[in-house]
Amino acid sequence: MAIPWRTVHVRNGMASSHFLVSRCARIMYDTVDRSGRAPPLCCAPSFPPTKDQMNREDRLHAAWRSFSFYVIALWCAAPLVTTAQPYPTKAVRFIVPFPAGGAGDLVIRILAQKMSEEWGHPVVLDNRSGASGALGLQIAAKAAPDGHTLVLGTASTHSINPALQPDLPYDPIRDFTPIASLIIIPNILVAHPSVSARSLQDLIALARAKPRQLSYASNGTGTSAHMAGELLKRAAGIQLLHVPYKGAGIAVNDVLGGHVQLLFGAVATSLPHVRAGKLRALGVTSAKRSSAAPDVPTFAESGLPGFEVVQWFGAFAPARAPRPIVGRVNAALNRAMRLPDVQESFARQGLEIRESTPEAFGAYVKAELDKWSKVVREAGIRAE
Repeated sequence: MAIPWRTVHVRNGMASSHFLVSRCARIMYDTVDRSGRAPPLCCAPSFPPTKDQMNREDRLHAAWRSFSFYVIALWCAAPLVTTAQPYPTKAVRFIVPFPAGGAGDLVIRILAQKMSEEWGHPVVLDNRSGASGALGLQIAAKAAPDGHTLVLGTASTHSINPALQPDLPYDPIRDFTPIASLIIIPNILVAHPSVSARSLQDLIALARAKPRQLSYASNGTGTSAHMAGELLKRAAGIQLLHVPYKGAGIAVNDVLGGHVQLLFGAVATSLPHVRAGKLRALGVTSAKRSSAAPDVPTFAESGLPGFEVVQWFGAFAPARAPRPIVGRVNAALNRAMRLPDVQESFARQGLEIRESTPEAFGAYVKAELDKWSKVVREAGIRAE
C-alpha cells in the first residue's frame, strides 16, 4: 500500500515544521512506486548520477533518501525554534547590594521607574547590603534565571573584591549573566596647595625625587581610589604612601587640612574644593575627560597611555538567563539612559553614562577582573 502523505508529520508541536514535512511527503507520494513498496530508509541524501542515467528504482531510492534527510534535519532543528515568550510577566526584583542613598541606589531607582513605565510591571528595588556587597550578590546568584531578578554589580563587587578575596560566596564571571553597563564615576587626583606639582608629570617627577615622602588618601583599602593609586605607582614607577580612611568625607577633610598631600576621590566630591581654590586638580582617571571637569586632563593625556580606573556600575542577571530576555532588558536600560531627564539627573551627581551591548560589557568585566587580579597579586595587597 502506498504511503498516505497526510499521515507523515513531525511530532514537535510546530505548525511550520509540520507543513514543510507534509509538503516533502506529498512530493514523495507523487514520486514513490505506486505498487505499494516503500523504498528503504536511509539517514542522509547521496549524490546520485543524473536522472537520465538512472532507472526508475534508482530514482525512487534517491528521492526517499533525500526526504529522510530533510525530515531528520527538521526534527533536530525544531527544539531551536521557540515561540517568543512575554517578558516580564510579573514584578521584576532589582537587587542593590548596598544601602539606600548611595550612587548605585540612586541610579537603579531612576532607571527602575522608567522600566516600570515602559513594561507595565513594577521594577522593585531590594537593598541587600552587607559584606561589601557580597550578601546581595550571593542572593542574586541563587535566584531563578528567568529575568525577574536583576542585580547591580560594580567594579568593587565584580573585579576588585574578587581579586582581594578569592573565597567570596559567588563567582563574578560564572554566576552571572552580564546585561548592560550603566554609569561610571571617574576618580580625580587632587593635591593640597602646598604641593608644588601643577600637573601629573610634575607630580611624577617630584615623587621620583622624593620616594615615599608623598602620601595619598583614599576612602578605604580595596576601593577604586586605592586601586588608582596602586596603578599610578606601577605605571609611573614611583613610590607613594597609601593612607586609607573609613569614608570619603574624612579623607577629604585631612587633605584639606594638609595632613595628607594627595587624594584620589570622586569628581563630584572633590570638584567643589577645586573650584574654591582649596585643592588643585592634577588629572582624571577615566579614559575620556569628565564632562563635569572638562578642563582637567586624563592620565592618558598626561603621559600614561591606557590608564583608566573608574567605579563602574552595571546590570546583571543570574547565570543562564535566556538571551532574548537579556537583550530586552539591555534595550530597556539603554532607552532609559537616553532620556533627557535621566541624563540630567545623572550629570548633576557626577555620573557618566556608558552604554554597551551584553557581549561588550561581559568582555569588559572579564578584563577588569584580570587587570586588578594582577595588580593585587604583584603589589601584595591584602583585604582588611
